[in-house]
This record gives sequence, C-alpha cells and structure tokens, in this order.
Amino acid sequence: MTQKKPSNADRRRIAQEKIAAQRLAEARRQRKVMISWVVAGAVLLGGAGTAAYFGIRSTMDANQKAKATKQATDPSIDKNTSLLATTAHQATGEDIDGVVKSNSMETLDYHIHSHLQIYVNGVQKSIPYGIGIMPPYSLQNSGSSAFVSSGSAFYYLHTHDETGVIHVESPTKREYTLGNFFDLWKQPLSSTQVGPDKGTVTVYVDGKLYTGDPTKITFTEFKKIQLDVGTNTPYKDFTWPSGY
Repeated sequence: MTQKKPSNADRRRIAQEKIAAQRLAEARRQRKVMISWVVAGAVLLGGAGTAAYFGIRSTMDANQKAKATKQATDPSIDKNTSLLATTAHQATGEDIDGVVKSNSMETLDYHIHSHLQIYVNGVQKSIPYGIGIMPPYSLQNSGSSAFVSSGSAFYYLHTHDETGVIHVESPTKREYTLGNFFDLWKQPLSSTQVGPDKGTVTVYVDGKLYTGDPTKITFTEFKKIQLDVGTNTPYKDFTWPSGY
C-alpha cells in the first residue's frame, strides 16, 4: 500500500513537536542564568553592588554586540539574490516599538497570519525566511523555500519561509502593524521607500487600493498586503496553502 505523503501542515507540526523539548530546555537554561545574575546582585549590594551592576550591564551590552555581529555573518541566514533585503541587520533581541518582544520559544496564545508581497518596478522581491527569528537556524525543505523549524529566539512577528506569510504569535491579543514588522527587520517603510528601494509606493490591501500610511496597516487573519515601488503592478492575489 502506498503511504500517504505528509502535507506541509503535517511537516510543520512534526517539526514544532521535535523542537518543543529543545526550546523548553533552552528556556530553563536562560532562567538559571538570570537567577544567577539576580543572586549575584543581591550579594553585592551597596557600593560593590553598584560596580557589579555596571559590570554586568557592560557584559550584557558586549554580548548584544557580539550577537548582532553573529547574526550578520551567520551562514544559515537567507541570502537569496531575489530578496528585497536580507535579515543581516535585523533586531537581535531588543524590544521593538515597545510592543514586539522576543522569547526563547513561539507563543501561540494569539496566532494569526497575514501575507506580504513586494514589487519593485514590476519585479517581485522575495521576503526572507527568518525575519524575527534569531540564528542559528535549523532549516527544512518546504516546497520551493527552506523552512526555519528552529532558532535561538522568536519575536512575536516572524517569517518561517520565503512565501511572504507573516506569523503573528503573541501571548496576548493586540494589534501589530506592518511598521512594527519593518522596524523589526530594520528596513525603511514609507510612501516613498520600501527597504532599500525608493519611489512612489502604491499599496493594496485585500485587493483594494490603500491610500493611508503603510506603516499603520494592521495584521489580521489572512490579510493580503501588496507594496509596489515605482511602477504600479496590478494587484496579484495570493492563495493560502492548506494548513493555515
């Protein structure tokens, strides 16, 4: 009997189950490190405690810079030549706009998906996998794009592949915007620029022309967003794959 080939949704589910234990272990390790810092600070209260605080803060800042450098050079980040921009300079753990935070594992209490596609003078640009996911990555094949099955940390907004699907996975239900996403990506977004490309920006939301500020577009379940830079490309619909 021919065995039924697992769907993309099944593969994603299996991958998530496999890495759940890894993320739990990493979360426990990070909590132990944090507790050790707190204990050290409590023991060294007073003048010595102040010095210790600044020493700890200096170490944390140095670690953050090292993390950013590793992010920029990590071989697992997406370097497809068709990308609008890579993730080499994206956020590396700091809070974004005061609302988009990162965690050692995905938080699924509020879980929706929106789609983004970008055209520059009529040429479609790919959205990289791993926006909002900190390397090193574990990559799996998923259709025409690699799929990020794990990373060292996850922001509430992230991409697992190059399909343009933006995953909103948050501990609470709240509004997140396209501006938040681009701020996380560390790429410009305005009515005259998208990422490194400049020109008049035409925006479509669910097939309809949108004339407002593109940074204010909120993510809702299955919302479809198209950004055209320069040449106006007629809206191209996106068909959601099974499993979303």
